[in-house]
Amino acid sequence: MSDQFNDITKEGYQIIEQELADLQASRPEKIRILAEARALGDLSENAEYSSAKRDLRHLESRIRFLTKQLQYARIYEPSDNDIVEIGKTVTFEFTDTHEIDKYQIVGTPEVDITRGKISIASPIGKALLGHKTGDTVTVSAPNDEFKITINKITL
Repeated sequence: MSDQFNDITKEGYQIIEQELADLQASRPEKIRILAEARALGDLSENAEYSSAKRDLRHLESRIRFLTKQLQYARIYEPSDNDIVEIGKTVTFEFTDTHEIDKYQIVGTPEVDITRGKISIASPIGKALLGHKTGDTVTVSAPNDEFKITINKITL
C-alpha cells in the first residue's frame, strides 16, 4: 500500500460513495432550515439558529472528509490465492484460549468492528496480512503479545 493512497474494498468504496451522495442530497434542506432559523430574529439567543448552524457545519465537515476518503482511495481486488489480504475474511484461533474469531480484513477507511471488519493497520490485521491457512502469527498489541493460528481464508 502506498503512503499516498488508502487501499479499500469495492464494497467499502461504494458504501462511502452512497453516504456522500445521501449527505449531499440532504444539504439543501439543512441550508433551508438554517435560513428559517436566521429569520426568527436575534441570533445571539436563537437556539434554533445555533442548532441549525452546528448541524450544517457537521454535515459539510463530513462531506469534506468523505470526499477526501474517496479522493485517496484505491480499490483493491483480492486474489483467489489462500493468502490474507484486503477483502478476505479470516477465521483464526487464539492459541492460548482456543477462542475462534472471524473478521474481514479491510482498508482503514471502511473499518467497522461491529460488522466484523478490521483494518490492515490494526495489530491483528498487520499480523495476518500476507499469511496463509495454517500459519501461526504473533500479534503485537500495545499492552500484550499473543499468537493466533489461521484456520480459514475466504473471499
